[in-house]
Amino acid sequence: MLKHLFMRPLYVQLSPECVTVRDPSTQEVISEVPEIAFQQASTAKAVILAVGSSARDAAGAPDTQVLNPFAHPRSLVSDFTVAEQVLKAFVRRIRGNSLFRPSPVIVIHPLGEHEGGLTQVELRAFRELALGAGAAKASIWLGPQLTDEQLLSGTYPATGRMLIE
Repeated sequence: MLKHLFMRPLYVQLSPECVTVRDPSTQEVISEVPEIAFQQASTAKAVILAVGSSARDAAGAPDTQVLNPFAHPRSLVSDFTVAEQVLKAFVRRIRGNSLFRPSPVIVIHPLGEHEGGLTQVELRAFRELALGAGAAKASIWLGPQLTDEQLLSGTYPATGRMLIE
């Protein structure tokens, strides 16, 4: 019971078209296109202008690029550094910026068909993405969509499998 006060789960579904982050404790959901707009002048460090659906609106600014780090024909993660920034922004948005909030336990659910299954490199990338977004612990779920009850209890259906726990 006390564990739930300190280890709150977040459920992250990843696809090239949409990233969904759900907090099963509050039922809050963010579901947006996984795009990021950043501006980089030739001599300056890149500055993030917008993440999610507002990234396309920022595309008109000079020296601005819009990227989707989950759009690649062979792998779900095409640019790890950019993907980490997108996920970090969505997690921050759903959790707020409070200093006293404990780090979440993130369950990543890569959506779509994975011909031949996921490689160890992809599994490690998903885990590192979650940890980079602020997770205390990261798990990768393959199977049907999880319910809030399953996430809160830690009891997952037998029709899927948890690859990293």
